Amino acid sequence: MLSGNLARPANTRGRLTFAEAARTSTGADMDRYEHPAGADDIVAQRPSSVGAMLLEQVKASGDREAFRHKQGGRWVSLSWTETKDSAFELAAGLLALGVGLEDRVAIACGTRIEWVLADIAIMSAGAATTTVYPTTQAEDVAFILGDSGSRVVFAEDQGQVDKIEAHAHELPALEVIVLISGTPRGERTISLDDLRARGRERLAGDPSCVEDMIAQTGPDHLATLIYTSGTTGRPKGVRLVHDCLVYEGAAAEAYDLVYREDLQYLWLPLSHVFGKVLVAIQLKIGFATAIEGDIDSLVENLAVVQPTFMCGAPRIFEKVRSRVMTSASGGARKRIVDWAFGVGRRTTPIRLAGGRPKGLLAAQQAVAERLVFSTIKARMGGKIRFFVSGSAGLNREVQEWFYAAGLLVLEGYGLTETSAATFVNNPRAARFGTVGPLLPGSEAKIADDGEILIKGPGVMRGYHHQPEMTEDAFVDGWFATGDIGEIDDHGYLKITDRKKDLIKTSGGKYVAPSEVEGVIKAASPYVSQVVAHGEGRKYISALIALDPQAITEWADAQQISYGSVEDLTRSAEVRALVESGVQTANRKLERWETVKRWAFLPAELGVENGEVTPSMKVRRAEVERRYADLLDSLYDRD
Repeated sequence: MLSGNLARPANTRGRLTFAEAARTSTGADMDRYEHPAGADDIVAQRPSSVGAMLLEQVKASGDREAFRHKQGGRWVSLSWTETKDSAFELAAGLLALGVGLEDRVAIACGTRIEWVLADIAIMSAGAATTTVYPTTQAEDVAFILGDSGSRVVFAEDQGQVDKIEAHAHELPALEVIVLISGTPRGERTISLDDLRARGRERLAGDPSCVEDMIAQTGPDHLATLIYTSGTTGRPKGVRLVHDCLVYEGAAAEAYDLVYREDLQYLWLPLSHVFGKVLVAIQLKIGFATAIEGDIDSLVENLAVVQPTFMCGAPRIFEKVRSRVMTSASGGARKRIVDWAFGVGRRTTPIRLAGGRPKGLLAAQQAVAERLVFSTIKARMGGKIRFFVSGSAGLNREVQEWFYAAGLLVLEGYGLTETSAATFVNNPRAARFGTVGPLLPGSEAKIADDGEILIKGPGVMRGYHHQPEMTEDAFVDGWFATGDIGEIDDHGYLKITDRKKDLIKTSGGKYVAPSEVEGVIKAASPYVSQVVAHGEGRKYISALIALDPQAITEWADAQQISYGSVEDLTRSAEVRALVESGVQTANRKLERWETVKRWAFLPAELGVENGEVTPSMKVRRAEVERRYADLLDSLYDRD
């Protein structure tokens, strides 16, 4: 049983270890938040490589389901043994092509089972996976493949091949393109089936070739290069070794968050560290994963698959909340939904403290569950234990809305450079507004300027071909995250903002734009994106993009005529609707944080034109450059 508090306030400048973070909780939580025995041993005795971790899991799980995926419109399963056999064919095929230890092999593909199998195959062959978002523009694809020195590329379709071939003269190291879907064209493009055939032939002559490569692969061999899209400048390749990924799996197991019996629904881009590490965690713990990258079918698939947990970016949870709120935008249904969520909010502190509502409140909760919350849960599959939100900050109001409905959204924190998860909230002692305590085996501290510093096995081994940038990223051996935060007296980390994103107004006040943006989005279900602005200005302004589905449904209900969403940005009724949300948000902000003036963006910010990264983080400098005149107009009267 955990007991006691930290000997010092956790937000002091001293070091915080997992053991200290685990010995923290409020009185009510203390009975529920128990650090599992043997966590340190689990982390210390982790396998030597991703391939070794796979072999251990196959030995333990064999015929149990590993993956579930769509095939011809229906869900089919792969056992752990089938997963290994399929991945080993591809791995042997890579060996037949001459791929060697730490050679780079890229994957330019959306989220699908072939991505996972190719990734496992690459690392089992001793090579390193270079990840490429399928939405990446041809010029950046060429840069990533060239900078990484990738010798082979798994390309999802001919469109990805065309982007590669358009810059073939810039890629002297590239030898083979493996086409996942379609008929190969060109001398150096082969099909996935062709690679498998080469692998089967290699295994027939040398049955242990892949396991021999796994035996040669150690903890410090390169496992993957993940190019961070970044909010400015060229992408940089983050070097994650096998121990980084294996550590994440072992730490998740030690943290006692997910179990062998769980079923994950995975839709996240696997080119992003969040998605990729979820597979590493699965390899260690042995739960099954249903994988489907089509975001438009997510809710439909959840109802069919009935997962026990799912990870996502904040925008997914914001959209779910928005849909529920706008679907009950008037009449008796809205009154019922509002009443139910009011009941849910009253039960929240009781449930967070480990208790159960009693008396009249318990009866009201039962009615709210039957009339409203059961329907929401059923659409999520009905078996969700919790969601995990990562890759960007989750607004606390969104998190509390889900919890009111009986759905727990845990927020976690990490970067590509720290192999994703470093802090994750504990479902047995969740603290909203924080990203939870440290995972076992890692350390963190807060610098004098508030920056979060991290040390541990999950931290990258540097930026590829960037020694000076690597040196700048560390302070006395600690990785400097660039994020501002504080660790509370319970050992839970709260993120304040990005160090580089803090706005300083002409009055000398510092404003965290993500806080302003999150409060506005939470206040209005019709708002999709917000970009707060005000560096060197007298006050904060904002650019606001409408949620196309939510606003068109509202406009239709109000019988407002329009030809496009951009037309609606010129509607006085729509402006009044959003203005009401902005004013609601302003009442929750400090005086110097409030948005004095704002303007509509003509459309949602997109990946294609470089306004947001593939992981949906706003490139502020690009947005401010593109809409400089519009921003200036918000200050013209001053």
